[in-house]
Amino acid sequence: MKKIIVTTIILGAAAVAISANHETAVPVKISKQDMSGSIFSSDNMIRTEHESGNVTLDVTTLLSSDKKFASGMYKSGKSYFEATEPYGVDEFMYFIEGGVTLTSSDGSVQVINAGDAVTIPKEWTGIWDTEGYTKIWVIYSEDGSGL
Repeated sequence: MKKIIVTTIILGAAAVAISANHETAVPVKISKQDMSGSIFSSDNMIRTEHESGNVTLDVTTLLSSDKKFASGMYKSGKSYFEATEPYGVDEFMYFIEGGVTLTSSDGSVQVINAGDAVTIPKEWTGIWDTEGYTKIWVIYSEDGSGL
């Protein structure tokens, strides 16, 4: 039920934005098959190998015409980073597989697992620690940076 609600929210938000890949406003769907991993076979998938050895896969499904709103899916292996500067974008994430431990600069800890959602404000600083995960993401950036 949670997945249906979250998917509905994401699709509803996507419906009000204009896709960079379309001349008219159209809803963008992430299907169950996409969520099971097939989305990472798409032509617009970006694979990044990081110096740490971590590999990430990222697919943007929608980028608004003003470049301030975007959504998609992301997959990462084990990673750890400390955000000493503000995160930079407001991001909603729904975890399909795996999870992440977020330790905020004030010392508070949140463990996000598959089936959970989290919203990180652009001002957040702290530690991101994960054994790996797959997530649906939605990002808003007032000035369009970070998208």
